[in-house]
Amino acid sequence: MPDLFAFRLLASDGTARRGEMTTPHGSVATPAFLPVGTQATVKGLTPDAVRAIGADIVLANTYHLMLRPGAERIAALGGLHTFMRWPRAILTDSGGYQVMSLAQLRKVEDKAVTFRSHLDGATVELSPERAVEVQNLLGSDIAMQLDECVRLPAVNAELRRAMQLSLAWAERSKRAFEGVPAGRALFGIVQGGDDPALRAESARVLTDIGFDGYAVGGLAVGEPQEVMLRIVADVAPALPADRPRYLMGVGTPEDLLEAVARGIDMFDCVLPTRNGRHGLAFTRFGPINLKNARHAEEPRPIDAAAACAAARDFSRAYLHHLVRANEMLGAILLTTINLAYYQELMAGMRAAIAAGTFADFCAAARESWARGEVSPA
Repeated sequence: MPDLFAFRLLASDGTARRGEMTTPHGSVATPAFLPVGTQATVKGLTPDAVRAIGADIVLANTYHLMLRPGAERIAALGGLHTFMRWPRAILTDSGGYQVMSLAQLRKVEDKAVTFRSHLDGATVELSPERAVEVQNLLGSDIAMQLDECVRLPAVNAELRRAMQLSLAWAERSKRAFEGVPAGRALFGIVQGGDDPALRAESARVLTDIGFDGYAVGGLAVGEPQEVMLRIVADVAPALPADRPRYLMGVGTPEDLLEAVARGIDMFDCVLPTRNGRHGLAFTRFGPINLKNARHAEEPRPIDAAAACAAARDFSRAYLHHLVRANEMLGAILLTTINLAYYQELMAGMRAAIAAGTFADFCAAARESWARGEVSPA
């Protein structure tokens, strides 16, 4: 029998939390970063490579997979774990953000959101019930309620309307989820934009409905970092302490550090994969742009002390050449370097929280990013 979903809080240091999620496809150590595998693939990497860098869980997306190749097709082929040959946990986003950012001519009503596919212009209806159905067909371990995400800045009336609609959809998602096989989890999503009162109301109502975990949505959509962190600091303590807290679509290494310090347990973001494909490496020295001509004759690797072979064994000159020549291997190596660094950062935070040295860990990380590299002799 597969394990039922559960969350254990193992340690805390201030408001930073160290925990463990149990899922039907293994445990997930938190704080956790989820590599983004939107279309059933983490771009450029095999599942074995993703696992080798330390990921316990990946994210896939309802919107994209329902349009292509189709949730029913994936279900007929054995479900998403079999389809993409990923044996560990999978979280699926409900598609609400993609409807906002990608869909053409969308129409939001109480019943559902209707939109034209960005692939072929076909008319598609996505309701809370259909979003749960699709995620059930995919077989994800953690499903998300359908919500409406609003770009910031936005007027208060629009934020309230979207928040109230998302709460109504949360109730419908919870009812629809009652038919999903035991062991899987459903997370609610706190909305309300940058308005503290709306965020507090959303968190309270979602807690009353009752979910297996809670996400903070509608951030990293145009607001400054300080606004995002203020909202996180307000929302996290308003959520149940015995359930995981997930900050959606965030972010940079600094964002992760600051959000963990404010009580967040889970993150996903396209930055390490997307930026890797465009020549940027995330490292303990800060970001390194391999497009820069100064790397053209540089024999040093990205980080000679790194556990990641891609960061340790290939010269910057070679990586620069691959990036400038638009070679596939450059994107693969830099994606590997970036995701490995993100996983290393999360593992370091987990160890520091358990040891009660999280503040020291944060200070050292910030100092290293600010100092950058020491130039070679």
